Amino acid sequence: MAPAGPRSGDAIFSSVERVNAELFTLTYGAIVRQLLTDLEEVEEVNKQLDLMGYNIGIRLVDEFLAKSNVSRCVDFKETAEVIAKVGFKMFLGVTASVMNWDADGTCCSIIMEDNPLVDFVELPDTCQGLYYCNILSGVIRGALEMVSMKTEVTWVRDMLRGDDAFELQVKLLKQVPEEYPYKDDE
Repeated sequence: MAPAGPRSGDAIFSSVERVNAELFTLTYGAIVRQLLTDLEEVEEVNKQLDLMGYNIGIRLVDEFLAKSNVSRCVDFKETAEVIAKVGFKMFLGVTASVMNWDADGTCCSIIMEDNPLVDFVELPDTCQGLYYCNILSGVIRGALEMVSMKTEVTWVRDMLRGDDAFELQVKLLKQVPEEYPYKDDE
C-alpha cells in the first residue's frame, strides 16, 4: 500500500474532533481575564500568554505531524506556508496567508482575516497594551522550535486595536542542526 500523501487543511479540519467554537472562545476569554486579574500588569499577561502558547506549541506539533502527513519542509518559506494553510485550518478552522517576505527569506507575515479567539471581545481602555491573542505567537514559536527553527514571533496588526487584519511577523533567527541521540556506526 502506498503511503498517504499530505492532507489539506480542509480535509484535516473536517475529520478531527472539535469543541464548540463559542465554548472555546469563551474559555480562552476567561483565561485571559483571570490572568489580567492575577498579574495586574498587561505586559506580564502578554508574556504569560506567549509562554502558555509556547508550551502548547511544543506539544501540538506532534499532533500536527501525525494527522497531516506533511513531509519535511525544505525551507522556512515552505514551513510558513504549511503553518498558514494547514496548521491554522486544522486547529482554528481559518486559513491564513503568508506575505511580506524579506530578501533573505527569513522573515514574513502571517495574515488572518478571521480569528475565532476574538469573537465577543472588546478591549477596555485599561488593556490597550494587551496582545489578546499572544498565545498564537507562542504556539508558532514553540512548534517551530520543535522542528529545529529558532524564531521570533510578534504582532504587527490586531483587529482588536482597530487594524484591518491580524498580522503576525515570524522571523527565523537560526536553523538549529538536528542532533541524534545515537550513532549509526555503533
